[in-house]
Amino acid sequence: MQILNKKESTLLFLNRIHKLSDNFNSKIIIHFLSILIFILLFASTNKIMAQKDGSVSGSGSSGTNVGTTAAAFLEIGVGARAQAMGGAFTAITQDATTMYWNTAGIGRLSGFEATFSHIDWILDTNYDYFGIATSINEMFSVGANVTIFGVGEQPVRTVQLVDGTGEFYTAQDVAIGVSLALNLTDRFSFGINAKFINQRIWHSSATGFAIDVGAIYLTQFKGLQLGFSISNFGTDMQMSGRDLLNVVDPDVINEGVDNIPVNYETGSFALPLLFRFGVSYQLILSSISSDITFAVDLLKPNNDQESVNLGMEYLIFDTFALRAGYRSLFLDENTGGLSLGVGLILSPSDSQFAVIVDYAYIDLGLLNAVHNFGLNLRF
Repeated sequence: MQILNKKESTLLFLNRIHKLSDNFNSKIIIHFLSILIFILLFASTNKIMAQKDGSVSGSGSSGTNVGTTAAAFLEIGVGARAQAMGGAFTAITQDATTMYWNTAGIGRLSGFEATFSHIDWILDTNYDYFGIATSINEMFSVGANVTIFGVGEQPVRTVQLVDGTGEFYTAQDVAIGVSLALNLTDRFSFGINAKFINQRIWHSSATGFAIDVGAIYLTQFKGLQLGFSISNFGTDMQMSGRDLLNVVDPDVINEGVDNIPVNYETGSFALPLLFRFGVSYQLILSSISSDITFAVDLLKPNNDQESVNLGMEYLIFDTFALRAGYRSLFLDENTGGLSLGVGLILSPSDSQFAVIVDYAYIDLGLLNAVHNFGLNLRF
């Protein structure tokens, strides 16, 4: 009887060892595949960027791509928290504004979140962003977002009537997107955001479509995350409308050939394609109930040189946050610079509901500074 018990114990022990080894091997395989997918996505992104760089630079002769793309409002960052951290937000998760920076980030949401941010931008323009995101289950998260940039009514002026004709015009840019994020493993997330883009000034407009894709990998080193994203991969945009209709006299010397209707054709421009690669590290200071997050982003746009964004956040008692960042590092003649911000998290004890109020001060150099206000609701 004792011999039988020993045999059974030995078989049971070996069976457990076998199961543990299987689980260990499967985890290694999953982590390896996650890293492999991350690298492949990274490599394919570089090829896309190279192709787009060639197509854009070929349209100009000045040797620079600055000012050669459409829908520049897509390059304005979203969210006071991210802006205060210098735009270094590619490897940050659990925030609805990540639909803009890296859609994979919403895959780590634990519930529902709504976000709104407003910026009094330069030259009396306004920039507003609204987004909602929620987790469906442990694997899927979905979201929707709207970006609006524009200026209020402006008087129509001509060379003859410099004080105005009595008419008024408006200009507005809009982007509407839907997002999906998948947690392929407990460490690897992938996301995609598809969006409709429209630019309008008075009676003329341009329309385009684009997608943003991204991925986030939570490394085995606690608190260390890697992320990459490619934004605004889509169609070219071309203005058209009745403001481009006119009548001309093609032969001013001879009579009888005048008032010929014409339609001016504008050029088409690519969207501001942008590749980001980011690293973030969260250091938890349990002794004083706080944590510090450091973030670095490498940016490669199709309309400018490469640059680096830096950011940090110091969170105290999960209630008050101090933030600082610096954008466009190593960029020649940049208009970016220092950014500062604060955040306040109001949440009842033992409740998932939270109200988050954020503020960011963004230095734009010669263009002075702008102020970004944000409000988040979590359930």
